[in-house]
Amino acid sequence: MTNQKKFKRVEESQVTISELMLPNRSNFNGKIHGGYVLSLLDQIAFACASKHSGTYCVTASVDTVDFLAPIEIGELLTMKASVNYVGRSSMVIGIRVETENIQTGEKKHCNSSYFTMVAKDDSGKSVNVPGLILDNDHDIRRFTKSIKRINYKKHRSDEFDETDFVSENYLHMLEDYKVKIER
Repeated sequence: MTNQKKFKRVEESQVTISELMLPNRSNFNGKIHGGYVLSLLDQIAFACASKHSGTYCVTASVDTVDFLAPIEIGELLTMKASVNYVGRSSMVIGIRVETENIQTGEKKHCNSSYFTMVAKDDSGKSVNVPGLILDNDHDIRRFTKSIKRINYKKHRSDEFDETDFVSENYLHMLEDYKVKIER
């Protein structure tokens, strides 16, 4: 890691993977199983983060996984991963999943995901990662959206910490929902 770059361009770490969706990956409804897609997402996030950091990486969290459209048997699934954000040792990897009907050429956006990965050394300690060179508005937007998601996540865990959570302060929020409080 002594010759590691201090900064890398987004494109230097991008990874694209394509795979034909086969029947053995389907659920009982004949669609590709979401758990299988999650496994592929984790693999490409690892590849992208490791390519950027030049070291082994682990999944720290999955901030968002939005399943937007079902994936059909026989479609060509393509995942595109980019480093959207870097911290000291962490990286947010944005992943876009598209499928293509290889007979008609029709494409659809099926999934968007954000994985937080952490770079590790051989002893399992977190290590610094290169910074990110932002070349355009698209890169800047992705980086700033990641900052917002990180800040929201911190705020959410602070607000709903179980040691100081007072349910009475939130009961009004439940009035329009299908719940029954019995204590």
